[in-house]
Amino acid sequence: MTEPIDLRSDTVTKPTPAMRRAMAEAEVGDDVLDGDPSVKRLESRVAEMLGKPSGLFFPTGTMANQAALWLQGEPGTEVYCHDDSHIVNWEIAGTAALAGLQVRLVRGGPVLEAEALHAAFRRPFSIHAPRASLVCAENTHNGAGGMVTPVERLRAIRETAAEAGLPVHLDGARLWNASVATGTSLADFAACASTVMVSFSKGLGAPVGACLVGDERPMRRAWEVRKRLGGGMRQSGILAAAALHGLDHHLGRMHEDHTRAKRLATELAKVPGVQVVPPDTNIVMIDLVAGQESSAVVERAKQLGVRCTSWNATRVRCVLHLDIDDAALTRATAALSEALRA
Repeated sequence: MTEPIDLRSDTVTKPTPAMRRAMAEAEVGDDVLDGDPSVKRLESRVAEMLGKPSGLFFPTGTMANQAALWLQGEPGTEVYCHDDSHIVNWEIAGTAALAGLQVRLVRGGPVLEAEALHAAFRRPFSIHAPRASLVCAENTHNGAGGMVTPVERLRAIRETAAEAGLPVHLDGARLWNASVATGTSLADFAACASTVMVSFSKGLGAPVGACLVGDERPMRRAWEVRKRLGGGMRQSGILAAAALHGLDHHLGRMHEDHTRAKRLATELAKVPGVQVVPPDTNIVMIDLVAGQESSAVVERAKQLGVRCTSWNATRVRCVLHLDIDDAALTRATAALSEALRA
């Protein structure tokens, strides 16, 4: 039986044999007690890549995001987020439940823009309205189909936030993709925020892990907050070794995922009754405009050997990744075209 082609996310990748060897051979220690040597190497390397003084390894990107909110937000205040951001829609209201922050939605285009952020600020000031304490951006933007926010727009967001006295946190789970797609360095992107989260399980093929990097002030208490959230891991060098291997061997090939995403989008756009969001990176969003339900398309695709995601009632998401080669792409394109035409 042919293995199904899994396009649900770039998190579904299996560690390569070489990555498994790196994990098996990792130098480890008790990271909570003394610091794990492999984790230390990873934290130092990622901080250097992003141009920040320090970094901290987390088991998940969501935990790292929530730690950043806890570190920079103030309970009982507002955090400005794009209305279709991951922090708003896919972190189970952790912003409120854990950090005690109220989300103020910024509406407008498919990604956060400085003009929309400025328009969302509460004016005039009232003692009866909540104060704001933080702005959150996302790059690439998952809900917008992996869309890249160019560094010039991120700088405008940072300047708009600074005028209001607010720091910026960047959810950069797929910042690797943004850098590869644009040629902008990770450090230039990261300079637009006081804290940045990057994920190793998206694009780089690692099974687990994320890193929070940041300026000295917000990172002073990062270890304490991670511990409070239950993120203190012991011989976590086994996991850090996978992330280090991904940086060494998988970051440089990420453009292949972007190329395949564009090929998939081009072919699916030929199917009547659908509109495909032109992909910037590795995510393809397919909008059904002929009255179809996305859940029905997803089920038909599954029966044809392709797994994808029902993003909402009329949108299907496909994500290209390390485990999808040209042959798999050809099979997936044919199956998805058939599922969409049915």
